[in-house]
Amino acid sequence: MNHSSDGINPYLYALSIISGKWKMSILNHIHYYGFIRFSKTKKTFPVSEKVLSQQLKELVADGLVERIQYNEIPLRVEYHLTDAGKAMIPAIDLLYTWSIHRMQELNIPIDPDAFVVHTDSRYENSLKQFMDHYEELCSFFEYADAHELDIHEALEKLKQS
Repeated sequence: MNHSSDGINPYLYALSIISGKWKMSILNHIHYYGFIRFSKTKKTFPVSEKVLSQQLKELVADGLVERIQYNEIPLRVEYHLTDAGKAMIPAIDLLYTWSIHRMQELNIPIDPDAFVVHTDSRYENSLKQFMDHYEELCSFFEYADAHELDIHEALEKLKQS
């Protein structure tokens, strides 16, 4: 991404990191399985070898994924999430959940393969709760910040009231 002297819009930066048809799916796949191998992943995703390779290279260059090469015969390469990649997962999960609900509202068919790594009920319950109560959560965090409370102290005050 071109860095101007005026700075970069954070939305554009985030979009530049995750743009690419398969990047979010790749990140979630790595998160779900702990790591991926190129050869197995190209069999799993309906994506060309060139596109998968390019998107993995970009994710590595952006610091979300680490490529680990084991000097064995045959050569083995694994892709793992970095700490930055792990930190991206909740945002991707929110986008995923929002997409599911929006697609259902619009009667857009959902690819059944999209649910393979999203079988945990948290995608239908916890994340939906977060999205449904986003404004209240923001107010809660603003209160905590204004009163210089960490999350546990703020929750304790909430329980007492």
